[in-house]
Amino acid sequence: MRRRPTTVTLTALVVVTAALATGCGSDDEPDPLRGQQWALDALKLPDAWKTSKGEDTVIAVVDTGVDLDHPDLKGRLVDGYDFVDGDDEPKDLNGHGTHVSGIAAAHTDNGIGVAGGAPGAKIMPVRVLGADGSGTDANITKGIVWAADQGADVINLSLGESGLMARLLKGGILNQAITHANGKGAVVVAAAGNDSTALQPYKLDTPVLVVNAADRNGQPASFTNFGAQNAVSAPGVDILSTLPTYPTKETLKNTSGYGKLSGTSMASPYVSAVAALLHHQGLDPAAIMSTIRGAAANPQQLAKLGLGNVDAAAAVKAAPATKS
Repeated sequence: MRRRPTTVTLTALVVVTAALATGCGSDDEPDPLRGQQWALDALKLPDAWKTSKGEDTVIAVVDTGVDLDHPDLKGRLVDGYDFVDGDDEPKDLNGHGTHVSGIAAAHTDNGIGVAGGAPGAKIMPVRVLGADGSGTDANITKGIVWAADQGADVINLSLGESGLMARLLKGGILNQAITHANGKGAVVVAAAGNDSTALQPYKLDTPVLVVNAADRNGQPASFTNFGAQNAVSAPGVDILSTLPTYPTKETLKNTSGYGKLSGTSMASPYVSAVAALLHHQGLDPAAIMSTIRGAAANPQQLAKLGLGNVDAAAAVKAAPATKS
């Protein structure tokens, strides 16, 4: 009997789409919705930007694609690919990938919408998940390998809950793809998942940085998975970012181009942004991961936070000492 392909689902929870401003602002409001982005301050990213903004760094978002014409993302994109439809137009028909992309590197100080975590970086949209937010191991594997071969410096995997990680644990093809990407010089950052489950989700030699989710008080999000060796945490609750300007599953009736989502899917691209800042400083993948981990803080030793909450300012300050 022929095996059905295994699928992966997304790690974002229900969208919170309060009526937000359309994103237009005056000259004295560089990013009109910046005041709602509590996560940037929690990560101390504004302080980190004084040292690095991630210039000359490409973050591949292996996800549902992107709104290619979004005003807060247009000009931030490099060529991507659509492994679902097999073409060069990775248009987001779900909404998740657009949200993740904005977190990582939306335009900043441009008078529109929100600020991205790595204002100098570029986004490579790689569509491996369909409109329903699911996809096959085969397409995800192809997407990871393709992104690495096309020169992505950071690869963000805000993918699927325990399904993805369970297969990594078994040493399947996704594990091999991540190892391939690391060998090509890319840092691979992956969401832990939203099952509120303790697990060691990948083989110990897999070069991947797993990210748990925290709330605005720095406490573990109620939904976050935890237990991955050397995992870190980042904001993942009520995260404001870009959404498609046309109707999709995540946007529902909100076509303002902005909205809030919660999940480890949102925490992961924030760490990818910090990785981009460190890449610009000249660190290799191993040094980037060790620097992020070394700068994480967990004073209460909470198991669900792993090594602790990421501190971007501390990471970029520590970077010269770990430069290869």
